[in-house]
Amino acid sequence: MYILPSLFTTANIAAGYYAILQVLHGTTADFSHFDNAAKAIGFAVLFDGLDGRIARMTRTSSDFGRELDSLADVITFGVAPGLLAWAWGFRNLPALLATLSSPELIDKLVQFGAIASFLFLMAGASRLARFNITVNPQPSNPGRPGKKYFVGMPIPAGAGIIAAMVHFSGGEVISTWWTALTWLLLIVAVSYLMVSTWRFYSFKDIDLRTRQPFRLVILFGLLFAAIWFFSQKVLFVIALAYMFSGVFWRLQWVFRRKNDPPPPAYREASQSS
Repeated sequence: MYILPSLFTTANIAAGYYAILQVLHGTTADFSHFDNAAKAIGFAVLFDGLDGRIARMTRTSSDFGRELDSLADVITFGVAPGLLAWAWGFRNLPALLATLSSPELIDKLVQFGAIASFLFLMAGASRLARFNITVNPQPSNPGRPGKKYFVGMPIPAGAGIIAAMVHFSGGEVISTWWTALTWLLLIVAVSYLMVSTWRFYSFKDIDLRTRQPFRLVILFGLLFAAIWFFSQKVLFVIALAYMFSGVFWRLQWVFRRKNDPPPPAYREASQSS
């Protein structure tokens, strides 16, 4: 039973390695490799979610499994999407925009794209390191601490956003400078959300060992069917919705903090000081 969670972690690593190989083979003429890499990262997100749940359900969690899972996440959700983000969004810009009047601007955009992709990798690795050493993290905005929320966007979600964007386009590479600039800003935003202290729903309070309401079963069935038949649009919407959920909770906390007066004890302490 201890081998079972590690098998899913191994599948996670295999998907990440396959994604890297597909990115290396991707070109403007054969951009389907980029879509294959995005799909592989999507399957890796599924494997990553299953290995932890299976380990908890079978009570086979171990220090080895946790360390292996962290190393796998760096490869699959750090290196692979970082390479995919740069190769799909920036690597082919000099050839595609060769007739542009200012090629220096394109070269700078490619360089900034490489920096942003590396920033994504470092943010993801830092997010994993913080998660491994933190006990009962406290979000900096309202919400119950513990299992219900992540502090900062988890790295699989960040990689999922990159993969969902590429898959939404079918792997067709970016061919305009303004689209590349938007892609650059999105990578930076996802990197920041991973190292932030904003809260994101973890889905860990869903216990699959207990009886589930019939409506929830129907909902999951419809979701899986929608992903199966309309994966590009559905995964694109899910990825954006999850990213903006953290932004929504943060803004809600900011406005609530402005509108709600501080408690009396806090006001008295401020006046006495």
